[in-house]
Amino acid sequence: MTHDVTDRPPVHALLADGTTVCIRPVAHGDHDQLEGFYEEMSPENLRLRFFAASRRSAALAADRACAQPQPGYRALLAETAGRVIGLAEYDSGGSTGNTAEISIAVADGLHHRGVGTLLVEHLVSAARAEGVTTFTADALSENQEVLRLFADLGLRTARHFEGPEVRCTIALDQSDAYLTAVEERGRAADVASLVSLLRPGAIAVVGAGRTPGSVGRAVLHQLHAGGYTGRLVAVNPAAHSILGVPSYSSVSALPRTPDLAVVAVPAAAVPATAEECGKAGVRALLVVSAGLDADQAHALLAACRAHGMRLVGPNCLGISNTDPELRLDATFAAGHPRPGTAGVAVQSGGVGIALLDGMSRLGIGVSSFVSLGDKYDVSGNDMLQWWESDGRTDLALLHLESFGSPRAFSRTARRVTRRMPVLTVDAGRTDAGRRAAASHTAAAATRTMTRGALFTQAGITATRSVGELLETAALLHSQPLPAGSRVAIVTNAGGAGVLAADACAEAGLSLPTPTSELVDDLLAVLPDGAAVGNPVDATAAVTEEQLTECVDRIMRYGGVDAVLVALVPTAVAAATGDDLVRALTGAPGRRTKPVVAVRLEQSLPVELLPVSEGGTVPSYAEPHAAARALAHAAHRAAWLARPAGTVPDLDGVETERAPAVVEDYLAAHPDGGWLEPRTCADLLACYGIPQIPWAWAETEDEAVLAADRLRGVDGRVVMKAHWPGLVHKSQQHAVHLDLRGDYEIRAAFRDLEARFAGLMTGVVLQPLAARGTELFAGVVQDQVFGPLVLFGLGGTATEVLADHAARLAPLTDHDVHDLITAPRCAPLLFGAHGNGPVDLKGLEQLLLRLSRMAADLPQLAEADFNPVLATPDGVTVLDARIRLVPSRPQDPYLRRLR
Repeated sequence: MTHDVTDRPPVHALLADGTTVCIRPVAHGDHDQLEGFYEEMSPENLRLRFFAASRRSAALAADRACAQPQPGYRALLAETAGRVIGLAEYDSGGSTGNTAEISIAVADGLHHRGVGTLLVEHLVSAARAEGVTTFTADALSENQEVLRLFADLGLRTARHFEGPEVRCTIALDQSDAYLTAVEERGRAADVASLVSLLRPGAIAVVGAGRTPGSVGRAVLHQLHAGGYTGRLVAVNPAAHSILGVPSYSSVSALPRTPDLAVVAVPAAAVPATAEECGKAGVRALLVVSAGLDADQAHALLAACRAHGMRLVGPNCLGISNTDPELRLDATFAAGHPRPGTAGVAVQSGGVGIALLDGMSRLGIGVSSFVSLGDKYDVSGNDMLQWWESDGRTDLALLHLESFGSPRAFSRTARRVTRRMPVLTVDAGRTDAGRRAAASHTAAAATRTMTRGALFTQAGITATRSVGELLETAALLHSQPLPAGSRVAIVTNAGGAGVLAADACAEAGLSLPTPTSELVDDLLAVLPDGAAVGNPVDATAAVTEEQLTECVDRIMRYGGVDAVLVALVPTAVAAATGDDLVRALTGAPGRRTKPVVAVRLEQSLPVELLPVSEGGTVPSYAEPHAAARALAHAAHRAAWLARPAGTVPDLDGVETERAPAVVEDYLAAHPDGGWLEPRTCADLLACYGIPQIPWAWAETEDEAVLAADRLRGVDGRVVMKAHWPGLVHKSQQHAVHLDLRGDYEIRAAFRDLEARFAGLMTGVVLQPLAARGTELFAGVVQDQVFGPLVLFGLGGTATEVLADHAARLAPLTDHDVHDLITAPRCAPLLFGAHGNGPVDLKGLEQLLLRLSRMAADLPQLAEADFNPVLATPDGVTVLDARIRLVPSRPQDPYLRRLR
């Protein structure tokens, strides 16, 4: 496999200290810079690199790196501010083998900042795309820095000592260990780069107006009035002071370079302002300005990358960090967020204001808030990593309308959500919602099913509205997670209990019938007339003491995971002075299960009621809100209790032949297309995907001979027409079933040949399949999310019934189980109606092999297996269609900025 890596576009990435560097292929014009790069090295550094302190070796190295591209040789350099600071190369010697020699050089004074490691990571990605599977490297045994670099990569490394030299062999497997190591390095670098943004020691507001009404002035007011503890200045050439804050004519005129610049100038002035900030040494920009056109947007991002500035926005509400030692509120919201423990990141400013208000009203408060706006740079992935490391955040709330690197986001979210709940509003679920998202953020929202797969696999709690998110956050913040989905309902009014029971059932929660022992236990403490079922109707006569004891006894019962108490105000309680709510908030110290209240008279959708011994209990105005929150909590508990899945190893996969099949097809069809049956079968065979026996025929006589070879016990065969681009054979009436004997074979061929004259290139013949369950399995290569594997009920009605589930590849063992059990047709696979289960292991293997094929081959745009026949004896693909398109491999886990 060959790909021209020299035309790979430059990318920007972060060093260990958060500095931005550019990684790009070496070009011929870099010779003088590279020679100077080597000439500036100390004799000792040169000796460790070339095994001799030779300036001649350095000159030859620059010559080689800048020579005309040679097969098997690649060189990448790292530069910052136009200066080369590192070079990494590999050379396979021009052979077609899979081993290449690697070398690394880093500028003096820049060691221990991750330059070499970052270059090697990018070189590994480029080498894999070229089919290189192993790096070798020779180093002096005293060169501990480079030996440690290789050892810490996360790749399998072996060392062989030969006198003063060490021969290192590095396997380029993309294992989970390597991805985890890359991820950890990326997290540390990311957090370091965000310090200037979220913990700035000095801030300048550029564009703060002298008169009320400007966004810049509003942000300056929030910072000043909020008590920001760092140095605060304004930039306005027409003022010396604004709101009592010193103002200067330009960024370059500031007496001290700020860490963060808030840019609130007209769109046309944003690029020049960003360039001025970069030249002055500003490390981060918050651009609240809106309305940038494509050229202005490009210039803004280019300035940030060239000068190593992280960027929030444009078109955003601002940022906030409520740390009492900082008190940073650089927003133009109406009030200041309440300090707390929830991290909030949104693209929509309106949603941001709603979440800030909601978190403050509930008393949860906010640790940090970022309005991402058009999200040119800083993203939800960045914020998850910040919250994971800040020591203050225990709840993460996201509202994202688009994703830049979903697979990297998924890996980060899977890690973070094991430490804290991560909640999101699933925006853009409908076509209208997607159109709105595209116009609002200049980025098309992804399909609902794909987003759902991402959220499910990453353990993210996805809600359907801001209100539902706040309701769920209240419960997750205040209550322990339930061990399961079994809920007991207690009420003082039968009607309220019925509403709560309906809500729980609709949310997928179960209402177990109490045991006779529990019934007797509860009747002993409840007033006469109480009915103990589920719901428990304690009647309007129940007292605070009785209700408290009732809830406590249910809590001690092992058959219940959570308690929902539905209360209505009564004259009886008012007359006796009982406050039934205190039954939930008075003595919760011994309660280890979640308890929630529903108060139908409550004016707010959700409140957190204070508990006498500390803590809070969530109270909802609607039973459905309480039930949804409990269901989300149960799903999170189940996700946490399940070990992380693994991607199983597969035998019989021809990883070298499959890319060759794809390349041969695309060489003959540069624009791509649907594979003809023989190539399709060849590709499936590379992955061990079982197919029904078949034969290809282009003439009537060939069809008869093929049918003779294929006839099973009963002698019946199927004939399917084929021509390039044919996808839905049944809709085109291009299939003949149940053919017997030569006469019927010839008649069927003639019929297809006549009806599809000028189109048909041949026919596929297969033995008539046995009876079984017809399923569908497929994959689509999403441009943003990568390959999405779909599974469900198959046959001609698959699109009408739409009984499908989806997961993003590569599939783990857990993902495959979820795919098989999620569709409505799942009971058929497990033996419903007494038919016996199908070959579930075979079905799992089919999905894993389909996933592997999609993950291996970025050129695979679509694969459609319909039907897949599942029986107790096996799983077989009866019809397969695969579409290939020209596509270069993209490494979704490579460290780079957006």
